[in-house]
Amino acid sequence: MTRDNRDDGPGVRIPPPLLYLAVLALGILLGLAYPVHFLPTAVAWTIGALILAAGVALGPLWGIRTMLSANTTVRPDRPATTLVTDGPFRYSRNPLYLSLTLMYAGIGIIANSLWALILLPAVVLFMSLFVIRREEAHLQRAFGEEYERYRANVRRWL
Repeated sequence: MTRDNRDDGPGVRIPPPLLYLAVLALGILLGLAYPVHFLPTAVAWTIGALILAAGVALGPLWGIRTMLSANTTVRPDRPATTLVTDGPFRYSRNPLYLSLTLMYAGIGIIANSLWALILLPAVVLFMSLFVIRREEAHLQRAFGEEYERYRANVRRWL
């Protein structure tokens, strides 16, 4: 559905990919300074690459394409013009953030950085409290009852 009313958007100030990247870099740097390798290298590369590939397939290849096909923005600092409920959005209200989480985890495992993985729950919590809540409030204002039905039927993450 295309929205009817004017809304300035969710008010997200920090681009989520930048947040994930900054915390991942911090975790990897901590891992270089204080190494805690938790997997054999070949196992880390195999598992990490599979998780990274799943994240790339979910977000950049499927999720973003679905949003662009619906003629709405992928930028969380801009107002949504269409409520997207197909593609990966049938299974998760936030497949792009789930994708970022998978990509972060995959890279953290490839880097064999326990520090990166220890920091990941903090990123997910920050996203839930300060990004997703704002976006959901925006979608509620913009799409009303249609968004409520969608929210009742599709989980936030999985």
